[in-house]
Order: sequence, then C-alpha cells, then structure tokens
Amino acid sequence: MPGIFDSKNFNAEVFGAYADKAPNLNRNELIRSRAVKARQDIADSFKEQAGGNYIVTPISGRIGGDALNYDGKTDITATNSKTYTQGRIVVGRSKAWVENDFSYDITGGVDFLAQAASQVGEYWDEVDQQTLLSTLIGIFSMTGAENLKFVNGHTYDISDKTDGTGVFGATTLNNAMQKALGDNKAKFSLAIMHSVVATNLENLQLLEYMKYTDKDGIQRSLSLGTLNGRTVLIDDGMPTEEVPAVTEAGKEADAYTKYTTYVLGDGAIEYTNCGAKVPYETDRDPKINGGQDTLYSRQRKVFSPYGISWTDGSVISPTNAQLETGSKWSLANSNESTKEYFPHKAIPIARIITRG
Repeated sequence: MPGIFDSKNFNAEVFGAYADKAPNLNRNELIRSRAVKARQDIADSFKEQAGGNYIVTPISGRIGGDALNYDGKTDITATNSKTYTQGRIVVGRSKAWVENDFSYDITGGVDFLAQAASQVGEYWDEVDQQTLLSTLIGIFSMTGAENLKFVNGHTYDISDKTDGTGVFGATTLNNAMQKALGDNKAKFSLAIMHSVVATNLENLQLLEYMKYTDKDGIQRSLSLGTLNGRTVLIDDGMPTEEVPAVTEAGKEADAYTKYTTYVLGDGAIEYTNCGAKVPYETDRDPKINGGQDTLYSRQRKVFSPYGISWTDGSVISPTNAQLETGSKWSLANSNESTKEYFPHKAIPIARIITRG
C-alpha cells in the first residue's frame, strides 16, 4: 500500500536511526568543539526521581586554601572543599506531520522515508538550537548579587561606543574571553554570531569561511568560519536589540542595532537525551483526502549550563519563554544556610554585545 508513513509498515527504530544520522553542520560543530558535553550517565537519575523531569546533581568543588609553612613547628590544618548542587530540567517537545497517499502516487513512488527522516532530524536540530539559545538568554538575565558577578563578569559590551570602535573588531573576541576567564581563556573554543557581525568580520578579512568539496569535486563555502583560532557558527536567530535615535543636550544620536554573540568553551553545556516512551509513531486515516498517514514525534532533552542551576522544580517542561526568564536560573551553590556559590570564573560561557 502506498504511503510513506503507512502504519502497518512503519518501523520506528529504523526511522529514528535515519533521523539521528541526518547531517547538520551546526550540531556537528557544537559537538566537535567540545562546547556541548554528553552526560548520558545521569539519564537514569530522571527516571528514579518523582516526576522524572527535574533533578539536582552535585558538583564537587576544587581543593584550595593557603599552603602552610613546613618548618617543624607549624601545625598542619585541614580545609574542606565545597560540594555545590545544580538543578537540571528536562525540555520536552512534540510535533506531528501529515502525508497524503496521493503525493506518493503522482511522484512515481519516490522514497519519502529517507527524505522525511532527514527533514525530521533537521527540524529537531533547529528546535534544539533554539532551546540552547533560550537557555543562554536566560542565564544572562539572572539577578541577585552573586549571579550578577557572572552576568557582568562574562559580558563584554562595547555597543555604547560611538567613535566606530563599538563594532566587532580584531581584538574583541580575545578581550571578551580574557574578561570572562582570565588566564583560562584558552578553554573557549566556539563563537555563535549573527550574520551581520560575521559579514563585517569577513569584510575586514578577519573571518575565514570553511570549505568542503562535494561528490562532484566542486568546492563550496560553508556557513562556518574561524576567528582567532575558534570555530564560528553563524545564526540569524541570535539576539538583537533595536536602539532608537535620541536627542540629548541638543545633539542627536542615530538609531542602531545591538548584536549579541555567545562564546562557549569546553563542557559549557551538558547535554542529556532522556528519551520519550514512544519517540516516533504513525496513525493512518484512510478516509481523509483519499488516505493519509500522520507521523508523531516526541523528545525529552536536557541542556544544562555547567555551574548554573535551574531553580523552578514545579515546571514540568519549560517553554522557551520560561527558559529565558532570569529568575528561574542561579549559580550552583552549596545549599547551606550561608550559601557559597560556584566560582563563575570556572564557567566557560561569555557574551559579547556590539553594534555589528
């Protein structure tokens, strides 16, 4: 029987394998850059806890303290290291698509299975990228004295400069990385920026696009680049802010756009695929439009910024708007009456705000 999602013939595991293999440059580069670190080891923890959507995991603090003089007279005293707790929330999403039998018939039996699986894989990659972006917006919207040490310390904003230096230049990335992590700036490996910013850097011959050679031997440019030795992903979904023209002291300042670039380092985002009971399934209705099949898809994933905790355990699955709410995030802390917060200098995430 024709129909790409014929319920009698549909094999969910085979389809899922097709979808997982769908090529996506951005996803592959995120993984290759080591900015996204798989944490499948904690997937079972979600099943063990009531609700199965929110867990609190420990982060071991580093040992420290001043070294003592070893002179045969000075007592050796011990200090303990802190253990911080980090909340992680599962983001659940679902979608369905319909395919009519007729479209199969009139195309002469084109194999829609591989095409559909590829499109579904790419669709979920785009959803995941938006989840990651909303998470980054959320953590940079945090409030409170300790949280602001991260927000302010990891933000390099030059958009207020009106002398032409407010745009992304040759030293911008390096300065931003140093401000965030100091002598550990080498941990940064990836930047995600708007195409306007990338184009300006390209015009300055600072950004070089990667290339690949297709099966016909033709070399093509990719929407990936390198800057200061870091991989650059280009995504027009990056945050922008329109600043209107203003007049102060008789002088008019022109309107401009603020562009946000995010910089990520090794293990900046810990990723867990929690899975759904039935990730893919189909349903057939023979009477609608002469016969049609519907493909249903579900996923449950965690994108947890290292050292930063989701605090709202009452949420079953956060919307993107909830992920972007700063009050739902906090630096991981020792969970004591007098809290000690996770050192923000250990978090390899930074934000750059420029005029282009």
